[in-house]
Amino acid sequence: YQARSHRASAHVSGLIIRSERAGDEPTIADITTSAFAGHPHSDGAEPAIVAGLRQAGDLALSLVAESPEDGLVGHAAFSPVSISDWPGAWFGLGPVSVLPRLQRGGVCSSLIREGLALLQARGAEGCVVLGSPHYYGRFGFVRDPLLAYPGPPPEFFQRVVFAGLPPHGVVRYAAAFG
Repeated sequence: YQARSHRASAHVSGLIIRSERAGDEPTIADITTSAFAGHPHSDGAEPAIVAGLRQAGDLALSLVAESPEDGLVGHAAFSPVSISDWPGAWFGLGPVSVLPRLQRGGVCSSLIREGLALLQARGAEGCVVLGSPHYYGRFGFVRDPLLAYPGPPPEFFQRVVFAGLPPHGVVRYAAAFG
């Protein structure tokens, strides 16, 4: 799969969003490490999470952003989640990583929009994310008090529904998230 992104800002011209290929793994790990280095909400586990998802077969969708000038510059992981007492195909977004010098340039938005569109096209019912409501709200994510993810402050856990009714219950991410 490959899609030319027209959503990226002028900071990265000719950006291409495509599926991860064999051999991309070390660069994805480097991008993820640098993207989360020193981030106040990170414990540094993000590269291991991506590797664990891949190893367990839980990396349902792995997209990279590729620039003609810089090669791989970003990555987005989507993995299945389970929701207690709720059947259906739901996924979790994250981690999403962009090289620090290109952050705030549209790369992350392009990865997220393309990933959500692909999940929807593949019949997913929705997606959850743990992150800034201000940032993820632009992609349709909203806080739902009937959907819980124990641990972090609830206002940071959000969902977007593609099809069917909004779910209710407790969300569990893949084992790689620990």
